Formats: sequence, structure tokens, C-alpha cells
Amino acid sequence: MIGKEIRMSRIMDHKRQTTVIVPMDHGVSAGPVAGLIDMKHAINEAAKGGASAVVIHKGLVCHGYGIQCDLGLIVHLSGSTNLSPEPYAKTLVCTVEEAIKLGADAVSVHVNLGNNREKEMLADLSAVARTANDWGIPLLAMIYCRGERIENEFAPKAVKHGARLGAELGADLVKVPYTGDPETFSRVVEGCAVPVVIAGGPKMTSDRDVLEMVHGAISAGAAGLSIGRNVFQHRAPSAMIQAMSEIVHKGRSVDEALNVLARSTRKAA
Repeated sequence: MIGKEIRMSRIMDHKRQTTVIVPMDHGVSAGPVAGLIDMKHAINEAAKGGASAVVIHKGLVCHGYGIQCDLGLIVHLSGSTNLSPEPYAKTLVCTVEEAIKLGADAVSVHVNLGNNREKEMLADLSAVARTANDWGIPLLAMIYCRGERIENEFAPKAVKHGARLGAELGADLVKVPYTGDPETFSRVVEGCAVPVVIAGGPKMTSDRDVLEMVHGAISAGAAGLSIGRNVFQHRAPSAMIQAMSEIVHKGRSVDEALNVLARSTRKAA
């Protein structure tokens, strides 16, 4: 489908099939967290760093993204809040058609497996996949194993299942947590028929730890990353994006990426 291929090329490098996505949808679940107070600044930093795309909710497209942004737009369709008694129960808060009218290059849906509301989230993912395919717009499925029956959301067996589920239900790109090492994550990738990107998780204290995670995922066959807090809460977000891109798009080592980060941070200071 040519429309979907064109839109995919706006959020992924069409030659290498790699991507550096910065999710900024945290305001619905957690409010104005650090790094996302001034959304226009946060999005401009992502663009300055050379990110492939950002993920935002519909209301911020006109209050932060702007037509001047030279990066892909992924509109997030689902949400929940940390104030809810069921914070892992995601519900649809936007439609594919709304996202298209806003100029989205892709849409995304969050599903948490292993909790009491799983069946509703699976139904929503399936419905969105059908509509997105009809309109020729790519779908990013964010799949986590979080709920009453989940002991460890990073367990390779759980992550592998989540990635496969996303592909099985029609996603064009799947986001899952990193399992901790390239060997186990390679099995996640090989069991998924569509490109896989890693989530960033909580804010880390070490730049090396972040970049080693990215390097491990890429060496395992991941198509890239979708990392939020470890980018927009970094002291120099655009510099961190540049460093990550060196690994994702160019296959650089962690030390080479750290050198890029240091140089770019000095320039940004």
C-alpha cells in the first residue's frame, strides 16, 4: 500500500529501516512531568537532535508540534491516568480519522497484557489496526506486560509474547521493553514479523547505561528505539538524540556515541 509506505518513510529511515522515536505522551498519565513543561521547546529539541518522530496526544499537535517541525508525527490514541484505580487499563481517547486530520504520519496504541482489562485493550488494538490499514496509516503498538498476573515485565518470555502479539494483531511497528541483554532480545526480534523498537523505562543515572541498552538492542536486531525520559529529561536532550542516532543509524560503538554526546553537549551549553 503506497500510502502506508510513504508515511512509514517519514518515521523510519527508508534505506536502513531504523528509527529514533521520542515519546512525549506522558502528560495524560502523569501530568506535566519534568522535561515536558514547555512542549514546544521539548519538540524543538527532538527536531534539533535529528529524531525520526515524536509521539504526542492530539491536543498538543497545535500547541507544540507546529508545521515547521522536520520530524515525523505519531498521534497516540490511548490513555489512562496514574490517578485511576486501574492505571494500567488504557482506553481509546482519539480516533485514526482525527489523527489523520491533524496530519499524523502514524498512530500508536498502548496495551498492557496480564491484567483484568486486557480483553478490552486487545479489542481496541484490533479495531484500530483495521481502521489504520483501511486509511493506509502505520500503527505503532506499545505492548507491555503489566498487571495482576505479571511478576516481571522484562522477562524475555513475556516480552517475546508481547512483541508477537502486536504483529499478530496488525501493528506495523512494535515497542516493547528491553530484556536486559542482546541474546534474549534477539529472540524477541526473531519471533516478531514487524520491526521492533525498545522502550526506555525509568530515567537512568548514567549516559553509558542508556547507550549500552540502545547498542545491545541494535546488535540484537532491533529497528531502533522509542525512549522518552532518558531523552527529554536529559541535561542536553538534542545531544542525547544525536548520540543515540549514531548507534541506531550508523552502527557506532557506545564509546563513539559517548564522544558525540560530549561534543554536542558542549556545543549546546
